[in-house]
Amino acid sequence: MSVLSEVSPDGQKLTISIKGRFDFAKHQEFRESYEDKKLSAVVVDLKEATYLDSSALGMLLLLRDHAGGDNSDIRVVNSSSDVKKILAISNFDKLFDIS
Repeated sequence: MSVLSEVSPDGQKLTISIKGRFDFAKHQEFRESYEDKKLSAVVVDLKEATYLDSSALGMLLLLRDHAGGDNSDIRVVNSSSDVKKILAISNFDKLFDIS
C-alpha cells in the first residue's frame, strides 16, 4: 500500500503518509484514509513521496474541505524542496501549514 494512515492513541490526530508518486492513481486510497474519520488534526507526511501533480493538489483541497475548510488543522510535513516549491507556487502555503 502506498497511502498509509494512522490515528494517534488519543484518537485526535490522523497521519497520512504517501509513498512514491502522489498523483491521481492514489485518489481512492487517499480519500479512504480520512473519509470516515472525524479528527481535530491531520498531518500529511510526504517524506517518501517522489512526485506530486495537480491531482494531488486537488486531493489536498478535498481533505481540507472534509476537515473543516478554513477551520481545519492540516500540516504537510517532510516535503522535498521541489514539492515545497510546487506548494508555494500554488499558494498552498496560505491554506496549509507546510514544513
